[in-house]
Amino acid sequence: MPSRSHRNFMRDAEEIACSRRMNSLTLNRHTEILEILEIPQLMDTCVRNGYYEEALELAAYVRRLEKKHSSIPVIQSIVDEVRQSAQLMLNQLVQQLRTNVQLPACLRIISYLRRMDVFTEAELRIKFLQARDAWLRSIQAAIPDDDPYFHITKTIEACRVHLFDIITQYRAIFSDEEPLVPAEGQALNEGAIFHGWVLQKVSEFLRTLERDLQRGVGARLDSLLGQCMYFGLSFSRAVEETVEKFREEMNSYTLISAPAVLGSSAAVPVPVAQPGTLQPPMVLLNFPPLACFLNGLLVAFNDLRLCCPIALAQDVTACLEDALREVTKTILAFHRAEEAAFSGREQELFVQFCTAFLEDLLPYLNRCLQVLFPPAQIAQALGVDECGKPVSWEATGWAARIVQHEMDHLDGILYIDRMDPRTFTNVSWMELMD
Repeated sequence: MPSRSHRNFMRDAEEIACSRRMNSLTLNRHTEILEILEIPQLMDTCVRNGYYEEALELAAYVRRLEKKHSSIPVIQSIVDEVRQSAQLMLNQLVQQLRTNVQLPACLRIISYLRRMDVFTEAELRIKFLQARDAWLRSIQAAIPDDDPYFHITKTIEACRVHLFDIITQYRAIFSDEEPLVPAEGQALNEGAIFHGWVLQKVSEFLRTLERDLQRGVGARLDSLLGQCMYFGLSFSRAVEETVEKFREEMNSYTLISAPAVLGSSAAVPVPVAQPGTLQPPMVLLNFPPLACFLNGLLVAFNDLRLCCPIALAQDVTACLEDALREVTKTILAFHRAEEAAFSGREQELFVQFCTAFLEDLLPYLNRCLQVLFPPAQIAQALGVDECGKPVSWEATGWAARIVQHEMDHLDGILYIDRMDPRTFTNVSWMELMD
């Protein structure tokens, strides 16, 4: 039998041979092992120098490595270090959104955040608005507050420029287009996140405006009102974008591609209208260009109704008339281009298209205008009744004389009783003069 020392020698020899094989294998794979061990350092370098594309590729590689070899302590250590660098990258990207970043950079940042897969879509929208809101607040906080007129004018300018920039960035990055008829059991309305944020910013602006007006702006109220009206010019820009989108829809629209509901007898489910709201004509669902055009106008109307002075009635109506004129020209151009190739069915569908535009869309827009600008309020502002006739009223005594003095320059009708001129004199003052 072999001695104990012989057995120990054999065991030690086997261990040495095994260790030699492992060392030899390690030497052969030295380059690959070194690359893996250097991943955390490389990841940190990429993040700190802004090479986010390469950092994302490294993070994806480490995730695959973790799935295969998560039981190896060294691999787990590498994963932990890479996660720390990824967290640093996340903080840097969010911090960039808190600066004066332009739309192309915003698109890249949100693309990186989506690829990191750390936020849901709703969380990503909230994070974007929070970061951009922090930047906007920093701009507003830097405005000197000593002079109320200077403060409110600079606040209006900051909101007009930067707030609309943020809105443009959000609309370019996130899609809030929703079906006119929501699906049953629809999840969180992500578009409501943006709508709520805009309402909050408008409310904050109105509170600031009210506070500075109470502090006093001197005799410069007319200039302040002009700036506030200029602040509302985005309505016309929104309408122009809606008309342009309608043109694009008509360029790709064919009567054959109309929804299947045109040829079916199944009724489209109509959502229950809330009290005090206007229900859009459901027949427009059959004609996507008209439906998209109406959606765009409703977005503009909803933005406008938050602060809608009666004085804007004529301008808004003229803007809407111009938009409808362009839409009509687009429909006529479509007819001229396609008429020769119309089949009988297509001709029938085009007639239905025009009928929906004339008998459904236009009356609905008229009702929307009446909600924005109630006829009774317009009549009161113009000094006429709702039929357009001048308002006549009677006044007697001192009230009649005071009102007559103020209204001599107006072309109105005023019935005044005959009074003794002396009754308009202050008796105590006359005695003092005597």
